[in-house]
Amino acid sequence: MERYRDGDAGAFDALYGRHKGGVFRYLARQCGNRGVAEELFQDVWMNLIRARAGYTVQAKFTTYLYRLAHNRLIDHYRAQSGNVPASFDDEAGPSLDEVAGARNDDPAVGADARQQAQRLLQLIENLPAAQRETFLLQQESDMSIEEIAQATGVNRETAKSRLRYAVAKLREGMQQLG
Repeated sequence: MERYRDGDAGAFDALYGRHKGGVFRYLARQCGNRGVAEELFQDVWMNLIRARAGYTVQAKFTTYLYRLAHNRLIDHYRAQSGNVPASFDDEAGPSLDEVAGARNDDPAVGADARQQAQRLLQLIENLPAAQRETFLLQQESDMSIEEIAQATGVNRETAKSRLRYAVAKLREGMQQLG
């Protein structure tokens, strides 16, 4: 990002190529609408372009980028009066069949894996918005607790609690399946 700030246009291409998938999946899973996610995705990158001249290193670039995405989501939620739908019927990532099929070609195993994957996606969808966001940031961008706290504007303990509660709810829900 520093190279891009200093005028290296190719550095933007590298940043975009490296982070576009994770940012889009994060936005799509948070807002639940592919069209809205595409609009928010474009806004995040436009905000990055506009802010490049004033960029200063205060954390990892991914923390900065996901903070921009988080802020854009908050603006979207406010405009929607707090309505936060969530769906995982997203074309950007692999389908449930691809995820489940990658493990084994045995039809019984594949069906069980698809059922487990569907159950997990439903459980993630049902998490409270703050817990879902924290979980997705950790899973999609491999952010640490400190980075999640910075990206979402909360303290470390709040981020840690949100992640702990999310994982506990997901684990409990998956155990009920099995």
